[in-house]
Amino acid sequence: MNNNWKRTFTIIWSGQFFSILTSSLVNFAIIIWLSLQTGSAEILAFAAIAGMLPQTVIGPFTGALIDRWNRKRIMMLADTFIALCTLILALLFWFDKAELWHIFALLALRSVGSSFHMPAMQASVPLLAPSDQLTRIAGINQIIASVSQIAGPALGAMMITIWDIEYVLIFDVAGALIAVSSLFFVNIPNPEKTENSERHFLKEMKEGAMVVLRNKGLSLVFLYSIIILFFIIPISVLFPLMTLDYFNGTEFQAGVIEAVWSVGALAGGAIMGVKVYNVNRVGLINWTYILLGMAFMGSGILSPNGYIWFAILTCISGIAGAVYNSAFTGLVQNKIDPAALGRVFSTFYAVALIPSMIGLIGIGFIADTIGLNTSFIISGLVIILTGVIAFFTKPAMKLDKI
Repeated sequence: MNNNWKRTFTIIWSGQFFSILTSSLVNFAIIIWLSLQTGSAEILAFAAIAGMLPQTVIGPFTGALIDRWNRKRIMMLADTFIALCTLILALLFWFDKAELWHIFALLALRSVGSSFHMPAMQASVPLLAPSDQLTRIAGINQIIASVSQIAGPALGAMMITIWDIEYVLIFDVAGALIAVSSLFFVNIPNPEKTENSERHFLKEMKEGAMVVLRNKGLSLVFLYSIIILFFIIPISVLFPLMTLDYFNGTEFQAGVIEAVWSVGALAGGAIMGVKVYNVNRVGLINWTYILLGMAFMGSGILSPNGYIWFAILTCISGIAGAVYNSAFTGLVQNKIDPAALGRVFSTFYAVALIPSMIGLIGIGFIADTIGLNTSFIISGLVIILTGVIAFFTKPAMKLDKI
């Protein structure tokens, strides 16, 4: 490949920056709105489930479709669909017709669009850039996401206090349209079709799963990631309530915590994106588990006066999360044939989200009954234990042996 891949990514990243920024802004504004209106961890958990359930149900199907269809067109249609759904909710608020279930429905429909867009984008990367640059590109993607997520919560918290929510939602519509427009200026190739390209749809789905299951080391890496996500996703939903209720903070301070996480993620993405590292990515992933677990557990141990330390530990969590994401994404893209990546990524997200939704229901109950900080302590301990165990599974550690 020549340097044309750099130009292509620059154009894609430019559009995605605005899309991710406005999505981050709107998502946090919705979380703050729900927190202020209900004050319930269970409501936030159910909102998160609404945003995850569609992806869980249709994820395996979308992967097979992504590997069949034009990936650029899929991304453009997915972003357009998300923009349309957000616009409808904004109009409902405008005419004072919006109810709680409308927000849940929007989150569910956005999940449908994401279930196509995210795997299509990740499956396209190996076809656009050299293989030795994949982990670095994942790191740069993390930088873009982190910059957006630093500004997004702060802007969302500010806008929801000075504007009605329908005006805030319009920003997400604009961001999605900018992302769609940028894709008109790039060529995103599709994997070459084999002689057996006309295959049965369900058989293709099964083959996507078998690509991972046949590789014991990769299967273990996926398993540990699913276990970790079972705890990380529910805990991430509780961060605003932890600030507002446990640390007696303000909406602005809740936005600061989201921004601080993203500052850490920016630092982690910068570390991974600045150059290509000759390291065992599986071992690196395991260390991020341990660091993340220690940060969560430490947050739960803090007294209600420990907001500053909570912010510091949240920043550390962001660093660990970004390094994990870059290492994991680069590892999978490097070990899996690009022709099957759409199915692999979408199946992973679908399978990982099933236990995460169960965790959301449990974490909502725990947080509302025995305390938010207890949820952080329990989750942190299990994450640390998982990271330690992962170091002693030889097939996984040998997967990326250097």
